[in-house]
Formats: sequence, structure tokens, C-alpha cells
Amino acid sequence: MKKKDIKILLVDDEQDILEIVGYNLSQEGYQIVTASNGKEAIAKAKKEHPQLIIMDVMMPEMDGMEACENIRKIPELQDTIITFLTARSEDYSQVAGFDAGADDYIAKPIKPKVLVSKVQALLRRLKGVEGVSSTTTLTVGNIEINREEYKIIKDGEEIILPRKEFELFYLLATKPGKVFTREEILDKVWGNEVVVGGRTIDVHIRKLREKIGDSFFKTIKGVGYKIEF
Repeated sequence: MKKKDIKILLVDDEQDILEIVGYNLSQEGYQIVTASNGKEAIAKAKKEHPQLIIMDVMMPEMDGMEACENIRKIPELQDTIITFLTARSEDYSQVAGFDAGADDYIAKPIKPKVLVSKVQALLRRLKGVEGVSSTTTLTVGNIEINREEYKIIKDGEEIILPRKEFELFYLLATKPGKVFTREEILDKVWGNEVVVGGRTIDVHIRKLREKIGDSFFKTIKGVGYKIEF
């Protein structure tokens, strides 16, 4: 996919942020769409189907967290990458962001060139997870995983997962019983060009336990994670 075909939705209630970020990304060749609050972001996302959403947290009418949660419930936007760009850099805020379904969390202030690099790294995820089998459908136990459609069917019922949760689950499911270290997971799911902490993996594993079933996931203390069916 070429840059001119990639659409980025910028969401912030500060017009100068929209203008500065939008200008720098449009200079790279991306299509830019903007929104000034969470409600408008949901409407624009449904209409425009962006590949990437860059969203502030604190906004009027509807904040970024709630907007992210709502967008993640829209089936046709399951492949959309969402990152927060916010001055809220506290650990608990970042965890809340990942809980809401975000793929990444970028703290302000950030230099334009660094932001552009971050965006390029995020968009590389659209090509899929490097090192993971490209088989379209994987069946393990009573669960069917469709890699192409990012769809999971368990006992005949569809389970909708945000992109990063899906990729993490798919990675673990490709080799049941294998212990994947944190370093392997970060490299294969997030990519070594994106800096995230081990806490990010913990949050995603917890969400997977809630949605798919606690019994499947095994934590090997101090080492990593594995899945058993």
C-alpha cells in the first residue's frame, strides 16, 4: 500500500495540534482527515475507514478512551490501528489506553520528525506480523482463527478482538505449549522499532483471558507466556 492510499484520522480539540500534525503527515504523502472530539471521531471513522487513527485523550463531548472503545466495536474498523497522542503520560493512563483497545500510546510533546517515524512504524503493522505463519485459517481445539479476516470463532460464536490482541493470540496459538518470552512477543507482535514495556503484554493477556477463557493461558513467571488447548 502506497502512502497516497493511506488515510490517517487526527482527533484533537486543539486546532493548532491538528494543523501542525496534519501538515507534517500530509507532507509525507498521507491523506489526512480531522475531528475535534470523540463523537466526531467515531462518525468520521465510520465514513472514511482510515488505516490509522491518532487521538487525544482529554476532549469535550466524548474523550478519547470512550471513543476508542466504541470504534473497536465496529466490525469494519477492526483492522484500523489506533494510537493515543496525549500529554497524559502517567502509567495508569497508558494502561487505560491499552485496555480501551489502543495499539500504541505516544506522549506529548514530541518532535514532528519523531512522530513521523512513529507513524511509519505503526503503519508497517498493516503488512502483518513478521515471523508468524501466513496460513489463512488456524483451528486449535474448539477455536477457529481466521488470519486474513482477523476473526475468531469459539464454539460457533464470533469473538471480536482489537488488532494487537488478535496478533498476540494468533502468535501463541501457532505453537500451543511453546513458551514465548516477552522479548519474542514484543518483537513479533509489536516490532522492534516500537518501544513498549512488559506491562503492555500483561494488559493484552488479561484482556484475552477475559474474552477467550482464563484456562487457555499460562504465565511462566519471569519467562513469558504459553497457550494450551
